[in-house]
Amino acid sequence: MSCGKAFYVALVVGCLFLTVSCKFPTLDRIKPKVSDEAQTTAVAELLRRLLGNRSTEFMVSVNRSLSNDSLDVCELRSDKNKKIVATGSTGVALASGIYNYLKYFCNCHVSWSGKQLELPSPLPQLTGVLRINTPHRFRYYQNVCTFSYSSVWWDWTRWEKEIDWMALNGINLPLAFTGQEAVWQEVYRALGLNESELEEFFSGPAFLAWNRMANMDKFGGPLPQSWHVNQLYLQFKILERMRAFGMIPVLPAFSGNIPKGILRLYPQANVTRLGPWAHFNCSFSCSYILDPRDPLFQEIGALYLSQVVKLFGTDHIYNTDTFNEMTPPSSDPIYLSAVSRSIFASMTAVDPDAVWLMQGWLFFSDPSFWKPLQIQSLLHGVPLGRMIVLDLFAEADPVFTYTESFYGQPFIWCMLHNFGGNNGFFGTVESINSGPFKALHFPNSTLVGIGMTPEGIEQNPVIYELMSELAWRKEPVNLAKWVSLYAARRYGSMHDNLTAAWKLLFSGVYNCTIPGYVNHNHSPLVRRPSFRMRTDLWYDPAELFEAWKLFMEVAPSFMSKETFQYDLVDLTRQVLQVLTSSFYQDIADAFQYKKMPELLTAGGVLVYDLLPELDRLLSSNQNFLLGTWLEQAQAKGLNEREAQLYDMNARNQVTLWGPSGEILDYANKEWGGLVEDYYAQRWGLFVQTLVECLDKGIPFKQDLFNQAVFQVEKGFIYNGRKYPTKPQGDTYEIAHRIFLKYYPQAIKRLQQIDKHSHSYRSYSYRSHSYRSHSYQSHSSPSP
Repeated sequence: MSCGKAFYVALVVGCLFLTVSCKFPTLDRIKPKVSDEAQTTAVAELLRRLLGNRSTEFMVSVNRSLSNDSLDVCELRSDKNKKIVATGSTGVALASGIYNYLKYFCNCHVSWSGKQLELPSPLPQLTGVLRINTPHRFRYYQNVCTFSYSSVWWDWTRWEKEIDWMALNGINLPLAFTGQEAVWQEVYRALGLNESELEEFFSGPAFLAWNRMANMDKFGGPLPQSWHVNQLYLQFKILERMRAFGMIPVLPAFSGNIPKGILRLYPQANVTRLGPWAHFNCSFSCSYILDPRDPLFQEIGALYLSQVVKLFGTDHIYNTDTFNEMTPPSSDPIYLSAVSRSIFASMTAVDPDAVWLMQGWLFFSDPSFWKPLQIQSLLHGVPLGRMIVLDLFAEADPVFTYTESFYGQPFIWCMLHNFGGNNGFFGTVESINSGPFKALHFPNSTLVGIGMTPEGIEQNPVIYELMSELAWRKEPVNLAKWVSLYAARRYGSMHDNLTAAWKLLFSGVYNCTIPGYVNHNHSPLVRRPSFRMRTDLWYDPAELFEAWKLFMEVAPSFMSKETFQYDLVDLTRQVLQVLTSSFYQDIADAFQYKKMPELLTAGGVLVYDLLPELDRLLSSNQNFLLGTWLEQAQAKGLNEREAQLYDMNARNQVTLWGPSGEILDYANKEWGGLVEDYYAQRWGLFVQTLVECLDKGIPFKQDLFNQAVFQVEKGFIYNGRKYPTKPQGDTYEIAHRIFLKYYPQAIKRLQQIDKHSHSYRSYSYRSHSYRSHSYQSHSSPSP
């Protein structure tokens, strides 16, 4: 069977879609505002950006009458001129239908880490009409944290690419939180707050997500006026483009988080001051929360939302989260219902058609408080069908299963996947492959969509392509077949090595089956060194090393593909991350047993070879550069003072996360420049300290080391060094050199492990057992 026919069969088998009618008439009113013609134009322009001159081989149109039940559909056929004629019920349906054709008939691929768009000529022809539809009213995207971890420094060019990606992947319900501080500034000024009170409230750009969620204030600020202007400009363009595709942007509403200055103006207001958040003290946390039952809440909430609607228009869905990682002052069901009723009233006072979209994270993060009666009371303070709950972490711990489908409120099954925007291979492919279908067929299910809610993006592209595609499937995919086709279209052709490698990855590192596992990178490589570091793995590293070998064997033939270059760097990075844990264990054992030669050897290899080689490898690819992150941040400044403020924000977030390391290394990244000047420096100091302790016969004191290493960490934030923004070095040469040195070591270490353990999965280097809910996450957002 030819490649094209194989893709055709895979698509036909996977696209016998299920359609269901919407159970909530109140949601039927949520529809694209722009005309069919405007949506058609948006898709035509997307194709021009994506395909250049080849875009003329597609005839596209939007016709909303194609769907009679609010569920998106796209139909494609070939005409006599060998062009592809595509019609969609919305711009998103049209774009995602065409992307399905590009994937399964043209063997093409689009991702954050590169494109593979070698279209056949002429385009493969369709026999009859190919109809692609979805059982899901909504396909949600983004997390309140993503705006700080990933898109905080984006300009319009980068936003345009992201919105194109959303359309191609079928997203029709994106969060649109950019620019809201500019509106709050005007609202609080109108209420009588002065500039110093506002400066004390807003945090810096890299920490705005947690300022918005009432976790912290002030740190990283104050926000320059130019920031407000820039973000407002971006929000206008973002919303215009989202709506042009027929998307429904979700706008922010009032949660009750207020500046301290409100107490000066309204001393009688019912305000509660929260306790410290994470490891911050009250200099930067202990937020002030206005009781939703206080009349002032309605006044501020209505004033804010009216300004939002006036400036941005509305599609009637608003997000706000109450009690997000905060314990409510009372568990009384009457109180909880009154709270949600009051918050919703502040929305409907401005927009009678308002629908409240709420993250369901609070039910997961504080199960000791949120018992069935409390959950039901909060949810039932809002009429059924006027609230949508995001089951935010459903791939690991779905809340709908023990809340009778959120007690009748519609919900969206979401894959959170990534915490902190960390690099690192991770996935729960079996769970995400089955979860949405289990939710759809759950007794009395109120499912209205599926979504992707990562804290940080631009990592693990395979997981997001699989998840977005499942929205258009009627049943789970065959994972082995699906990933084989993924590999073929990502690199432009099938190859036995790459097919085998991806099957190993999908069955291993991408298939975590530990219940409730939180994907937060705990590798010793990216953590402050100590003798209490986690090195446990959820997968067999032998499969990872074998996949690496299979990649390296064919690398010379595929290095012209930007997607392959990225994956080779990412796979090698993952291998070196695992080997770092192994060298860390050698270091720990050598110190414990007072073996100086072994300590010098293991420490020397890690600090002076492995980590520098990793830094060189990462520096050879555009997608792994610290310099890019810092340059984007500095570019937001209108002057040197602003550029320095943004640079500090950018550096602090990925390292100390707070003035004194309050959420240390939560947003760790494996980037060229960061590995050399931050992680390697810490490990160098650790090994040096251990050598001195052994030499002098004194014990290692963690608290003294922490004080010393903090100076290294803080020094990085203010070192003023400029980092490259363009790749340096030959990726293949560097990766090949690393492979020749470290692959034999990796295999030898596995053989040593096998002597002591029947199964690697049961083996861990001094690891601490994982306990679900053992820490909170930033989606929430805490460390």
